[in-house]
Formats: sequence, structure tokens, C-alpha cells
Amino acid sequence: MSQLVEDSRSVDGRDRRWEDHRQGRRESLLAAALELIDRDGGDVGVAAIAAQAGIPRSVVYKLFRDRDDLDAQIRLRIINDMNATLAPLLVPRGTVREMVGRGARTYVDWVSDHANLHRFLGAGSAARPMHGSPQATGGKTAFAMGLRELIQGVFPLVIDGKLPRGAAENLAFAIIGQVDSVVNRWLLAGRSRSTKKDLVTFLTDATCGTIQATARLAGVELDVDTDFGVTA
Repeated sequence: MSQLVEDSRSVDGRDRRWEDHRQGRRESLLAAALELIDRDGGDVGVAAIAAQAGIPRSVVYKLFRDRDDLDAQIRLRIINDMNATLAPLLVPRGTVREMVGRGARTYVDWVSDHANLHRFLGAGSAARPMHGSPQATGGKTAFAMGLRELIQGVFPLVIDGKLPRGAAENLAFAIIGQVDSVVNRWLLAGRSRSTKKDLVTFLTDATCGTIQATARLAGVELDVDTDFGVTA
């Protein structure tokens, strides 16, 4: 009996080490893919990704079902990295305008610094176009729901009242949709596009206007420049 237990533990230990090895290779491939796409664009091939990770190309499809699976996992990693940058902004601090301005500036900076990743997330590549990927849609929805929670927690404090049912969710998705569409267009506009500073100013003012319109549903004229002393 003791021999059977020892053999079982030995097998379990090998299984765990093998799974850790597989997971480590997957992480290396995803990190390499993000680095190459960020630098060179979304048409980076599997061979280049494998070479960057120091892993034989033949191993890639033992770790991912196919290229679609690899691309989906790359998109999830992009979303996770983006959300890690944006999540701290869901902490209330300062005036409404300051909070919105920080969010707009951080998002525009990330998109500007990682334009290739942003394009790949939303549209794929020339060789493998993807419009409205489930990963991108899910990432926006998840962030919008986090924004809804912030609005539900903070708005009653800053307006000294209660929002109508559904208003927080409407506002959250309006902000995400507005910012996403404007920034997407800004990336494509080329020479005709505004400066990054003007874009951030526009997004801040437009979002503050949407917030004020929501406050009016509760019968309040909201001053977005008043420091309400709301902190986490």
C-alpha cells in the first residue's frame, strides 16, 4: 500500500511539473507575441513569435489549438494589461473633472503608446481581420460594469440624492462607448487628427457633460469642478 501511495505522489508531482512547464511556455509565447505585435503590427507570424520566445515552432500548436486560439489568448492578455493600467482610475479622488481627466489622459496615453496592440485587439490584422472580437467586447463590458459600480457608490454622495433606476449603467456604457469610438477614429485620422492634448480635453469635457446630464435626472445641476472630498 505504501508503495502505491508513493508511486501516486510521484506521478502527481511529475504531472504538476509538466503542467507548470507547459504554462511557462504559454506565458513566454504570449509575452513574445505582445512584444512583436506592439513593435511590428498584427501580421507577425507564428514562426517569429516562437523564435522570439525561444520555443520551437512545432510546439506552439501543442499549447494552443490553432492560430485563432492563440490570437484570442493574445487579445485577453492585451485586455488584462490595459485593465491593469486603468483599474486604479476607478478609485474616487478629487473633483469629477479631475477624475475624468485622469481617466481620459491615461487611456489616450496607453492607446498612443500601444497603437498596434489596440488595433489588433479591435480589428485583428490584414491577414486575419477580426471585427468585434468577443475578447474586446467582453473587456469593454467588464470595465463598464466596474465604472457602473463606481458611479453607484459615488453619485449619491456628490449629488446628495439618488439616481433613477438604470441611470448608472446607462452612464457607464455611454462613457465607454463615446470614448472608445472617438479614440478609434482618432487613431485612423492620420494628419487630420487633433493633438493628443486636444483629444484629452475634448473627451474630458464631453464626458463631464454626459455626467451632468445624468445628474439632472435626479434634479441636480452638478458642478464638476467642486472638490467633494470623495476618497476611497
